[in-house]
Amino acid sequence: MKARITVTLKNGVLDPQGKAIEGALGALGFGGVDSVRQGKVIDIELSDSDQSAAKAKLTDMCEKLLANTVIENYHIDIL
Repeated sequence: MKARITVTLKNGVLDPQGKAIEGALGALGFGGVDSVRQGKVIDIELSDSDQSAAKAKLTDMCEKLLANTVIENYHIDIL
């Protein structure tokens, strides 16, 4: 079973990488970009066949390692 976890900064948390990307896009001539927020995508392949058990395991992974839940949100998609 394959899963994709998307981790993004919570609203209100400063995003210096997003600001750098925003500035670089402007410097390259891409106008009209009002805001950029940067995140990460993690693809995981599991041997589980039970979707609910896999989702529970993935949630535990996010809570313990993959996301800093103080400043980040995460979303799990089973592919």
